[in-house]
Amino acid sequence: MASTIRCDIVSAEAEIFHGEATLVVATGEMGELGIAPRHAPLITRLKPGKVVVTLPGGDKLDFAISGGILEVQPTVVTVLADTAVRAEDIDEAAVRAAKEEAERILARRAEPMEIAEAQKRLAEVTAQLQALERLRKNLKH
Repeated sequence: MASTIRCDIVSAEAEIFHGEATLVVATGEMGELGIAPRHAPLITRLKPGKVVVTLPGGDKLDFAISGGILEVQPTVVTVLADTAVRAEDIDEAAVRAAKEEAERILARRAEPMEIAEAQKRLAEVTAQLQALERLRKNLKH
């Protein structure tokens, strides 16, 4: 049996995932990180994007996060996300509406604070749409 590392994905609202994994891939500020069992300890910030957990049987769970912190210890990797959602739980219509609203705000060149919030929201919903695309691609295979 392949060696595993415990993975915990937690948002401000709830524990999203707790279980064993053979690989955890997350979107760090400097690019994607792959965390395997016995990875060196580290702490880094995450940007809006994906977290993909490969389970011991080879199945993959796909999550979209809005940013947060990744902490790696010898036997556990923890994702502390601002918000996190499983790809299969994403409401595509709501995400597309939020994307259109953010794009409208950016197009009209609103106040700087409103633009910053719209850019943040656009990054979050883009990560969710990408998670949906990966889920659909995996279902076809």
